Amino acid sequence: MLPIVLIATCLVAAASAASTFTPARPPALPLAVKSPYLNVWLNAGSDGGNGGYIAGKWPVFWSNQVNGWAGIIRVDGTSYTWLGDPGPQAVTQTSYEYTSTRSTFTMDVAGKVQMNITFLSPVTPNDLKRQSLPFSYLNVEVVSSDGQNHDIELYSDISAEWVSGDRTQAAAWNYTSSGGLEIHKVFKQNQQIFSEYNDQAEWGNFYYATDSGDGVTYQIGQDTVVRGSFTSGGKLSNQVDDNYRVISNNWPVFGFAKGLGSVGTTATNTLFTIGLCQQEALQFLGAQGTVSLPSLWTSYFSDDIAALDFFHKDFGTASGLATDLDNKVNSDAVGAAGQDYANIVSLSVRQAFGAWQLVGTEDKTYLFQKEISSNGNTQTVDVIFPAMPILLYTNPDLLKLMLDPLFENQESGHYPNNYSIHDLGAHYPNATGHPDGNDEAMPLEECGNMIIMALAYAQRSGNSDYLNLHYPILNQWSSYLVEEALYPFNQISTDDFAGSLANQTNLALKGIIGIEAMSQISNLTGHADDASKYHQTAVDYITQWQGLAIVNGTDGGPAHTTLSYGDAASHGLLYNLYANSLLGFNLVPSSVYDTQSAFYPTIEMKYGVPLDTRHSYTKSDWEMFVAAVASTDTRNMFIRDLAKWINETPTSRAFTDLYETDTGAYPSSLQFVARPVQGGTFALLALPVSART
Repeated sequence: MLPIVLIATCLVAAASAASTFTPARPPALPLAVKSPYLNVWLNAGSDGGNGGYIAGKWPVFWSNQVNGWAGIIRVDGTSYTWLGDPGPQAVTQTSYEYTSTRSTFTMDVAGKVQMNITFLSPVTPNDLKRQSLPFSYLNVEVVSSDGQNHDIELYSDISAEWVSGDRTQAAAWNYTSSGGLEIHKVFKQNQQIFSEYNDQAEWGNFYYATDSGDGVTYQIGQDTVVRGSFTSGGKLSNQVDDNYRVISNNWPVFGFAKGLGSVGTTATNTLFTIGLCQQEALQFLGAQGTVSLPSLWTSYFSDDIAALDFFHKDFGTASGLATDLDNKVNSDAVGAAGQDYANIVSLSVRQAFGAWQLVGTEDKTYLFQKEISSNGNTQTVDVIFPAMPILLYTNPDLLKLMLDPLFENQESGHYPNNYSIHDLGAHYPNATGHPDGNDEAMPLEECGNMIIMALAYAQRSGNSDYLNLHYPILNQWSSYLVEEALYPFNQISTDDFAGSLANQTNLALKGIIGIEAMSQISNLTGHADDASKYHQTAVDYITQWQGLAIVNGTDGGPAHTTLSYGDAASHGLLYNLYANSLLGFNLVPSSVYDTQSAFYPTIEMKYGVPLDTRHSYTKSDWEMFVAAVASTDTRNMFIRDLAKWINETPTSRAFTDLYETDTGAYPSSLQFVARPVQGGTFALLALPVSART
C-alpha cells in the first residue's frame, strides 16, 4: 500500500497533467477546416474520441476516416509525439483553446520546452480572393520553459490518405522548391473529376509546404522509415521514394524536418501550409447548359504553386484578419447574450464556412454548398436557410452568391415544377439539377425559404434590383404558398428525418410569413396591387392560423402551439417564427412570442428542448432560432443548455446539430455532423439590434 503522502503526490501530478479546455471542450476539435474537401478534425468525445488530445490520436476527415498528420519533436536527443500517433511518447497537453478561426494547443515537453501549436483556417467573408484559397495553416512555436537552452529538432508529415477516401487507390507525388518554399505534392494517380469516395475528393492536388532555410530536410517514403529517420537522427534524407503505389501499401508519407538549434527563452516558429487545389471545382446546369466551373482562386492566381506561395507568405496578414474576426464574433456574442453564447457561435464559424466553396470567375461568382453528412446534396435550399444567419452577419452578399445558382437553374427552364426546387444535385459537386422534377419534394418549405431569403438579402444589401430580376419566379412561388400554406397537405418539412405530417403548424407559419415577404417584395419593386393582395392574404391567414394552431391551456396545461392542427397534446419548436422578426414584420402578434417563451421551460430536458413530441431529440440550429426571438430568460435557457451539451456530450464528431436532449448522445444511427446549418447559431446576431430581446 502506498503511503498517504505519495498517493497525494501522484494525484496532484495526475491533475496537473490534464489539459484545460477554453472556452469549452467540443465533441470534435477543428484542425484544418476550410472547404468540403479540406475538413479535418480531432475526435474528442467519449464516443470514439480521446478527450481532446492531439498527441496520440490521428486526425480524421469529417466523415471519420483517418487523414494521417503527424508531428514529432526531439529535445536534447529524445523524441516525443505532438500530433497524431507516429510512435514516440506523447508530450503533455496542458491546454486547448478555440476561437472562430483557430485551435491552439499548449504542450509541455518533459518540463523543458513549451510548444504552442496553432491550427488556423482563415475566414475572410469580405475578401473573396483570400476566402477562395483552399489552404489552412499549422504554426508551431517552441520555447524553453525551464530557462535552459535545449537542442531542438521538429518534424511533421502528412500521409497519402488525404488524396482519396479509398485506401486501395494508387497515389503519386513529387517534391519541389519554389520561391523560398519547400513543397510536397501528392495526388491520386487515376483522377476522377467531380467524384467522391467516402466524401473525399477523387481529384486535385494536395500540398504540404514549409519555408526553405538552413536545417530544413525532407523525405518521402514509408511511414516507419521516414519517421524512424527523424526519430533516430533528427533530420531526413532529402530523398524521394519514387515507387508510386496504393495508399495502404507501406503507407507513403511526406515529411519535413527542421533543426531549430539551441532554443532558449526566445521562441522560434515553424509554419506549415496544407491545402487541396482543384482547377475545376464543380459542374453546374445553368443558363449556358451544363458547364464546368473553375475554383474562384484560379481567377487570381496562374497555377497551384502561385496560390500556395501567396497563401503561405500571407500568414501575417491572414492571422491579423482572423484575429479581427475572432474578436468581433466574441465581443458581439458576449454583448448580445453572454459567454455561453460566444462559446457556441465561435465553434460554428469554421464548420459553416467549411461546407462552402467559391467557384466561377470574378465577373460571375457563385458560392456552392455541400450538405455535409446528411446526404451530400448540392445547394439544398432548406440547409441554406438555417445557415442564413451567419451569412447575413458576416456579409449578406454571400447569401446572394448562394441563391444565384438556384435562381439561374430554375429561371433557365431546367425545373418543371411550379414550386421551388429542393436542391441542385443529388450529390456534391454535381449541381446538374433535376430536369425531371424528381427531387425530394418539400414544396411549401422551399418556396417559403427562397422568398424569405431573397427579401432578407435585399433588406440588408439595399439591392432591390435583385428582387426585380427574380420577381416572376418569386411571384410564382408565392402563388403556390397562397394555395397551400394555411392547410399544408401531408408533406415533409426540412425535418424530413422525422417523417411527413399533414397540417404542420410550424410549416404553415413559414408559408404565411413567406406570403407577407412577397408583399414586401412587391412594395419594393413597384407592384402595388400584388403587395396589397399578398398582405391581405397573410393577415387573413395568420388570424385563422392562431385559431388552428394554439392550445389555450384550458385543460390546465400551459398554452402553446401544436405540432399539427387539432392535436392538443402535441408541440414543437416554433422556429419559423424567427423570420417574422428577422424581416421586421408585425404580422405575428407578440402574444404568440409570449406564449411560446412561457411554454418552452415547461418541457426543458437536460440539454435542451425536444424538436417536437414525436422524439426526444432536438436540433441545435432550430433551438438557436427559437432562442433568438424568445424572452430573455427563455433565450438564456436555450443557450445555457446547448453550451452545456457542447462541453459534456459523449458524441465525438464535429458539432452535430441533431442530438438527444436527455443523454446528449446521437439519436440512434443519425449523426448530422459537421453540417453548415450551425450557421444558424448566429440567429440572434443576425437580427437587427432593435429586434433582440
